[in-house]
Amino acid sequence: MKSKSLGKSGCLGEVERGQAILAAYLIATLELTFLFMQMGVMPYLAKSLGLDSVGFGYLQTTFGILQLVGGPIFGRFADQFGTRAALILSCVSGSAFFLLVSISTSIPLLFLSRLPAVFMHGLPGAQKVITDMTTPSQRADALGKLGLCFGIGIIIGSALGGVLSTKFGDSPFQKGGGEPEQMVSGSCFLPLTCINRVLINTSSSLGTSHSGSVFSIREILRLMKFPGVMEIFIVKVFAGLPIGLFMIMFSIISMDFFGLEAVESGYLMSYFGVLQMVVQGLVVGKLTNHCTERTLLRLSVFVFIGVGLGMALMRTVWHYCIVAVPLVFAFSTLGTITDSILTKAVPSSDTGTMLGICASVQPLTRTVGPTIGGVLYTQFGVSSFGYLQLIVNTGLFVYLLKSKIPLREMKS
Repeated sequence: MKSKSLGKSGCLGEVERGQAILAAYLIATLELTFLFMQMGVMPYLAKSLGLDSVGFGYLQTTFGILQLVGGPIFGRFADQFGTRAALILSCVSGSAFFLLVSISTSIPLLFLSRLPAVFMHGLPGAQKVITDMTTPSQRADALGKLGLCFGIGIIIGSALGGVLSTKFGDSPFQKGGGEPEQMVSGSCFLPLTCINRVLINTSSSLGTSHSGSVFSIREILRLMKFPGVMEIFIVKVFAGLPIGLFMIMFSIISMDFFGLEAVESGYLMSYFGVLQMVVQGLVVGKLTNHCTERTLLRLSVFVFIGVGLGMALMRTVWHYCIVAVPLVFAFSTLGTITDSILTKAVPSSDTGTMLGICASVQPLTRTVGPTIGGVLYTQFGVSSFGYLQLIVNTGLFVYLLKSKIPLREMKS
């Protein structure tokens, strides 16, 4: 008998499911690549339009809020209308996003270009495909391999953004010279849209959710009442919050604390991306075959305690390179395992909404992070991020040891 978790995809053969999962990986890789590319170009475009650092912070906060609000709505849309429709919506939103960026000749237009980001959620869409196409025992391994996509996106996207910023940073981004930006943005994302639309045809396409509006807050919050969901979600948010604050401030820390140039910071980000590819793509999947998800959740929080201590004591960039290894392991394991646990804790008809809620964690950090991270860094220094990591995760580890959170442990 086929697993109920496969939902409507249970009628598909192994080949079709494999093709759908590969398509999801490719969609996620392409979206992340172009997203990181525009992140590298955006500061230069904003500067050329006369936006100062404070205004650029508002621009980033706007993007974070839109992603935060849109995540659960996008997930509920996927549950009601199917993953194919949801990924098409993400594609169309991405096309509109880059099109508006390409014609942004003023600051109001630049802020307007952020609006389509509310439905730009290709990664949760890919997670939804994987969730629909795998059994519960295979889910953590399959979701973990999305780390390969994220790593490739960081490396290639950051490199493309750096090349474009270097090549066109002096003259084309000056006021009145926006054509190269228009050409790059439009020509890069439109082929992505075409590829995605072809690949979506192999993805799961049937909606399974029943009643309620896509925008129903009550239906979204209803999932938090299932056994274990609220507890795991709290661990997911708070365990990764301190390191999230550190990564938001990393560009400033790399210049002021480590004394790195822009190129060296790019190399460091590439190193981080390679680590994530190896750890999340290869290591986490192997561990899920030998350890229960409860054990891996506790392990990730415990490793975060050691990471916090290391960050509190680090003084050079070489110290950070050493700390980055357990950091990436804990961060990748925590994200993969909590996503897997939470999608198992809710009915299969609500997995899209649950993944959308999970996808809102990072936008939440990006929204509150600049303010909290800025205060920590200016008032207490880099070591404060480590001490915060140490204290928060020590409390969470004790909580996980003592609490009896109901988890659906699946065995192959």
